[in-house]
Amino acid sequence: MPFSRRLAVVALLLALGAARAGADADVDWPHWGNDPGGMRYAPLDQIHAGNVAELEPLWTWNHGDVSDGSPPFQTTSSFQLTPIVVDGTLYGCTPFGRVFALDPMTGEERWIFDPGVDRHARWANQLVCRGVASWVDPELEPGAACKRRVVTNTVDARLIALDAATGEPCPGFGRAGQVDLNPGVGEQRWRGEYQLTSAPTVAGDVAVVGSAVSDNARINAPSGVIRGFDLRSGAMRWAWDLAPPDQPGGERDPASGWMLSTPNVWGPMSYDPRRDLLFVPTGNPTPDYASGHRQGLDYYGSSVVALHARTGKVAWHFQTVHHDVWDLDVPAQPVIFPMRRGGAVIPAVVQPTKQSFLFMFDRRSGTPLFPIEERPAPQSGEADFVLSPTQPWPVKPPPLIRMDIRPDDAFGLTFLGRGKCRKLIERSHFEGPFTPPTRQGTIMIPGNGGGSNWGGAAVDPERQILVANTMDLPWLVTLIPPDELARARAEKPGVEHAPQEGTPWAMRREILASPIGLPCSAPPYGQLHGIDLGTGELRWTVDVGEIPYLGIELGLPNVGGAMVTKSGLVFMAATVDTFFRAFDIETGAELWKTRLPAGGNAVPMSFRQDGRQVVVIAAGGFGRAPGVLGDALVAFALPEKD
Repeated sequence: MPFSRRLAVVALLLALGAARAGADADVDWPHWGNDPGGMRYAPLDQIHAGNVAELEPLWTWNHGDVSDGSPPFQTTSSFQLTPIVVDGTLYGCTPFGRVFALDPMTGEERWIFDPGVDRHARWANQLVCRGVASWVDPELEPGAACKRRVVTNTVDARLIALDAATGEPCPGFGRAGQVDLNPGVGEQRWRGEYQLTSAPTVAGDVAVVGSAVSDNARINAPSGVIRGFDLRSGAMRWAWDLAPPDQPGGERDPASGWMLSTPNVWGPMSYDPRRDLLFVPTGNPTPDYASGHRQGLDYYGSSVVALHARTGKVAWHFQTVHHDVWDLDVPAQPVIFPMRRGGAVIPAVVQPTKQSFLFMFDRRSGTPLFPIEERPAPQSGEADFVLSPTQPWPVKPPPLIRMDIRPDDAFGLTFLGRGKCRKLIERSHFEGPFTPPTRQGTIMIPGNGGGSNWGGAAVDPERQILVANTMDLPWLVTLIPPDELARARAEKPGVEHAPQEGTPWAMRREILASPIGLPCSAPPYGQLHGIDLGTGELRWTVDVGEIPYLGIELGLPNVGGAMVTKSGLVFMAATVDTFFRAFDIETGAELWKTRLPAGGNAVPMSFRQDGRQVVVIAAGGFGRAPGVLGDALVAFALPEKD
């Protein structure tokens, strides 16, 4: 064979080998949403529409950290974890805050770290840890202790850095590997009034943390300050106090100077490394169902905010609800993606909201990518309320759930049940979306659970399709004079009540339901949607969730979210029926489902190791909903070929 031909053959073999190596190379899931911008897109296609029905369990790991609130516990737990996979190890956290490392192909435990959260205390919220983060210190030599760090925060408000190899605290970080986040945020009147549930966000060499502050308890609640900490030392680099600029606001913590009762950020954040921009979904100032006391405190409330990650300074912000008195805080991770339009690629960000709106912006400037209208909003309600005359509505995409309910829409399984619901709707106050709370009782559509919630949305950047799951359950909110709160609680002992101390109103919040607890609105109560990002049009909607033992897809309430793959699959559990499902991203057709040991109220993830694609979902149920609670992390893969 001539030398030139032999050279060509060698080159071809090398190219084929490189292609095969690339096809089998390990693919990690390094952040909560996979990429720093949270698309939740796995660039993997080993599992596809033609073989997804062959998926089988690969391993199950049980952590044992479960509480239904009964003694010796006082607070329920929810296993809402999305783990990460980096450098051949899977990392995550349990509802009690224990951090673990597993072999991603076998589920074998490599180490576990217990931060010592008091699991038997009475916490204001659930015991939850939705994820951890990871960072590599470029200044340390390979193999050095804490070269790679796993970073977590806890419900008792600590930021902790661990050696990824051993699970030992990093001694140079804070004090013995921990930073106490409680000082400076203001007085906490009970345990867990200030806590953290979402994973820290890594932005360069900074760990950024928000907080969850108890809703509807009182004015002058802890500050919603967002802080950035040096990932090497634990020193605070910056703090963004969400105080209104050039407005009076309220009281401040005497030590830090941070304003109290500002909006907080309890949901996941996103990061654009190229532009060093951090995208932040904000909550609303507590108490939620009152506004006369705020004095501008809601300036940054219920917004998507772009911050300069090095300084914490505001680049731009957009408010999705003005003077929010409905608990329509922004719960979902802003999703960074490349939008293709007219032959150009626009750096975009999309913000899902509880209203089931999708606001899309050029992330460099905050310029809307589809028109947003300010539409008139109802102005009824109590005299002390400060309301906005208009509210923002995106022209595209359309709202993903119903935005109206009338007496003729009353639902019930019997004539009597429908009649009870009709009367309840008739005597309740409702003028359409954004009807203010009243003593009469106001119907909220959507309810404070969404629409979208922290499960948010996933984006396929190649197909330019966004998928989002929604919940569709109207709620009834009633304002109560404070001196009548005890009587109101006695009348409805199983319903949520809150004092809203410092305002003229206590409140009651409940699902709009018949006397036997069935929703007064017709199903579906849970759906999955596919949206064309280029046109803003709704491509498809499917009901997700079936009636137990009947197999009828009714569309059930859901908590959690979806992920997408290069092969055009959408994986989602989230529903109360405990199924884990796969859908076709082009049509919404269900391709596969399997039952989990408990509800998969989390966001799934996927990675490839040793040439094999694996899909992982946390199956722990939801502590605030009926059903079995569990502690299982379950991995699925295709059968190995002989």
